[in-house]
Amino acid sequence: MKKFMKEMINTLLYLLGVLLLTYVLITYVGQRTKVDGASMETTLSDGDNLIVDKITYRFQDPKRFDIIVFPFRYRENTYYIKRIIGLPGETVQIDEKGNIYIDGEILEETYGREVISPDHIGIAKDPIHLGEDEYFVMGDNRNNSTDSRTEIVGNIHRDEIVGRAWLRIWPFSKFGLLKHGTEE
Repeated sequence: MKKFMKEMINTLLYLLGVLLLTYVLITYVGQRTKVDGASMETTLSDGDNLIVDKITYRFQDPKRFDIIVFPFRYRENTYYIKRIIGLPGETVQIDEKGNIYIDGEILEETYGREVISPDHIGIAKDPIHLGEDEYFVMGDNRNNSTDSRTEIVGNIHRDEIVGRAWLRIWPFSKFGLLKHGTEE
């Protein structure tokens, strides 16, 4: 009977340890998320499963072109995944030709799937001044993305960022680390 109780306690302690480790990993290190929609095409596709790195931004600031995950303000348990375009303290504007300007200079980037149509410039037709903790984000599928160009998303505050999309785990044919602006 003693041996049985000892094994039972060891098993329970082992399971408790596994649960505690899982909680710490999911809460502070990384979590799985699934892409829902086409706003990040062709970089990410509907149904892609990702691991979000939740630890990097505890030690460094987000960078331009990082792909981030943040909660949608108006619906519980809904998260958006977008690319950082504008950084704190910058001014972002999009002209009628679809050119993105950062502090008056055209942004050189290759992530946009297409030229932004005049119907999708949104509130960025006027200069948007980012605060010291604000980021301007856009989906790569520029004409099919609800992002900082809309009032319902707007600028993203630093403390709203859950983490950085890090690794695609599904589909297996596309398995691998996601490339961000600083890595290309």
